[in-house]
Amino acid sequence: MNILFICTGNTCRSPMAEGYLVSKQLPGVAVLSRGLYADGSPLSENAALALREAGIEMAGRKSVPLTKAETENADKILCLSPSHKQRLAEAGVPEEKLFILGGGIADPFGGDLAVYRACRDAIFAAIDELIEAGFFASFTLLPIEGKHFPAVAKLEKTCFSEPWSQEGLLESYRHGTRFFVAERENKVLGYIGVNAVADEGYITNVAVFPGERKAGVGTALLRRAIDFAQAQNLAFLSLEVRVSNFEAIRLYQKLGFAEEGRRKGFYRNPSEDALIMTKRF
Repeated sequence: MNILFICTGNTCRSPMAEGYLVSKQLPGVAVLSRGLYADGSPLSENAALALREAGIEMAGRKSVPLTKAETENADKILCLSPSHKQRLAEAGVPEEKLFILGGGIADPFGGDLAVYRACRDAIFAAIDELIEAGFFASFTLLPIEGKHFPAVAKLEKTCFSEPWSQEGLLESYRHGTRFFVAERENKVLGYIGVNAVADEGYITNVAVFPGERKAGVGTALLRRAIDFAQAQNLAFLSLEVRVSNFEAIRLYQKLGFAEEGRRKGFYRNPSEDALIMTKRF
C-alpha cells in the first residue's frame, strides 16, 4: 500500500507524519510526503528537533513538490488540512483516495519548539488511531477454510501457554464455532473464533502473530466478530481476558466491551484471573 502525506510546504507537518509512519515499519506499507507549494526548502529546524526527541532522525531532508504521477500511484492520500484535500479534489484526484489526518492538524510554521511538539503529538496520535483501526492494513478477512487450520494451530502455540490443537480447532468448527482469519498473500496473520448459543455470543479466542501486531489486525478481527454477532441478532458478545493484559483490555473497551465479572484462577501457566468483558447490542 502506497501512502502519501500532503501539506503546504512539506517542511513541517507532512514530513513529521512520514517519519513517524515509516518508524512503525508496517508490513507492505510504503510512505512518502509532499507539499503543494514545496520549493526545496530544508525541513524546519523545530520539526527536526521534535522528531529527534521521538527517536526519528530526518535532519537534512528537503521539501519536495507533489507530482501528478505520485497522486496516481498513491493508494491513500492523507492531507494535513481540509484545504489540501479540497485543492487535490479540484485537481481531479479521486475523492475515495483523499483523507484528512486527524480532522486537520494546525500548521506550526513560525512557532517555537513547544508548538512543534504539540503538532508532532497530534500527528502521532492521529496516525496511531488509524493504525489501530486498520486503515493501513494490507490484508483480507475471510471465513476459515481447511487450508488455514495448520497455521491457526501454529498461531495458538505461539500465543498461548495452553493452546488449542489443530484437532481441537477442527472439532470446535464441526460443532458450529465460526472462525475468521486475516490473510495476506496466503499467509495467516491472525484469527478469531465466535461461538453462538441461542442468542448469546462468545469469542473463543483471538490471536495475531507477534510480527503482525499493532497494525490493525486484531481490531479488524474483532469488528468482524461484532458484525457477525449483529447479523445473527445476538443479544451480546462476550470474552475472557487476562487481568494483566492491559493493551487488549483497552482495545476491547474502545470497541464497546465492558467488564461484567471476573473468573478466579481462570488462566494457568501462569495462574491469573480473567475479566469477563461483554458488548451488548
